[in-house]
Amino acid sequence: MTKSTHYIFALLGLALLSRLLAIYSLPLIETTEPRYAEIARIMAETGDWITPWFNYDVPFWGKPPLSFWCQALSINLFGENEFAVRFPSLLVTLIVLVLIYRVSKRLSNQQTGLWSVLIYGTCALSYVLAGAVLTDPFLTLATTLALASVIEVSSRNKSISQTLWSYGLFLAIVIGLLAKGPIAVILLGAPIFVWLVFDFKNRIKLFPWLSGTLLTLVLTLPWYIAAELKTPGFIQYFIVGEHFLRFLDPGWGGDLYGSAHRYPHGTIWFFAVWASFPWGLVAMILLVANLKKEGLTSLKLSFNDNNGGLLIMWMLWPLVFFTMAGNILWTYVQPALPAFAILLALSITKWIEVNKKYTQWGFVFASLLPIVGVAATIISQDNDWVNRQKTEKNLISYVSAMQESNDSDAVLYYVGELPFSARFYTAGKVKSINENQIDALFYQTQDQNVFLAAPKKWVKREKLTERWQLSPIFTDRRYSLFDLSQSSRLAINVSVNSNKNDLYNGE
Repeated sequence: MTKSTHYIFALLGLALLSRLLAIYSLPLIETTEPRYAEIARIMAETGDWITPWFNYDVPFWGKPPLSFWCQALSINLFGENEFAVRFPSLLVTLIVLVLIYRVSKRLSNQQTGLWSVLIYGTCALSYVLAGAVLTDPFLTLATTLALASVIEVSSRNKSISQTLWSYGLFLAIVIGLLAKGPIAVILLGAPIFVWLVFDFKNRIKLFPWLSGTLLTLVLTLPWYIAAELKTPGFIQYFIVGEHFLRFLDPGWGGDLYGSAHRYPHGTIWFFAVWASFPWGLVAMILLVANLKKEGLTSLKLSFNDNNGGLLIMWMLWPLVFFTMAGNILWTYVQPALPAFAILLALSITKWIEVNKKYTQWGFVFASLLPIVGVAATIISQDNDWVNRQKTEKNLISYVSAMQESNDSDAVLYYVGELPFSARFYTAGKVKSINENQIDALFYQTQDQNVFLAAPKKWVKREKLTERWQLSPIFTDRRYSLFDLSQSSRLAINVSVNSNKNDLYNGE
């Protein structure tokens, strides 16, 4: 192996290690990660593998179950912790890296394959999603498997291997339909359709369309039918709401589980720069340098033009598709990044052949995200840092420690809507209470220790500390924790009676 190859392997190892450390040590931060983690935890607890549940009595119609299946299985293997719910995303990302390497190596050489893997693994969005409790890594697996299948099939003569890869396209559709829904078919279908059109007579024969379609239906339709039968209304919400209204209506108010993300049309292109950092900037620099040096001929790719066009379509189509969408997230860029990584790797390896002195700069860019990951892991060990994040992990740990020290059961109430991280870290045992029930809770007699977590702004507005003569025993970014145990209530009763006597005595 060359010296450059050693550096690439070292940086890939650093990226993987830093991500492993982060998914183990970083807390689940509101709202998306703990929300999906709690859905998976409920699935693992209840054994309901048909309907994901937003709460024990509220079905979650926002996503199909593939990612929740994987996370629930991981919980059964590793327990209810951050690593368990994040590990499936890391595993799926590793599979995507293998596919990217295989495609790049087939189109060029091993060095290009290694660079493409390094680029993809150290793009900002890819790096984050490699250890995040989200559905997007599974969608990216689907689109990348479809891309790899097309290139493998079109690059081989008739063989058993070609036949297997031809069914890989339909397996990709199955994964997409069970991970994200029909949107996956749109994202991988459009580039394939254009690719077919340019040589329809020969390319249409490369795939078993009838048997592949039947296989897709057999593997996907049973779940969709079972989900609708079990919780009627799923199809209407998921197909019409999530796949049309969410993208066409920036102010769509039909989201049952979150809030609309309103952005001007075209914001997806800004997200693409953000998601591809730092490699998007590198791509721009190389493009300008090549245009300045060679003119428009620099845009010619160093491999078969048909595959080059397919990669360009694969990279641009998600961005074009979401250009007119107003309700989007930066994660929607993710399906474009594998093709981007392959295209940039081809350009970088070509550039380095002529300008070897710039190789070190590629390694510098590749090290940025792993270094940030290591730093984040170190910082996350500081409780003060955790308390400044939108997570209830430390508050829940404090209540658990109090319960263990008193050797008694404890009940924790949150004022208002329950944070997802509180639900996950208490295994669903935390309870909710509204503002009008607080005084009754405070004065009722119970054998258990009672703790109340109230929003800090609300505590200040309602002057609860003055009313109860109690100070918070713990605070994090959003909540103040009060101990409403029997001893605390007795102290308050003494204080209240004393104040009453002072009032009767004219004082």
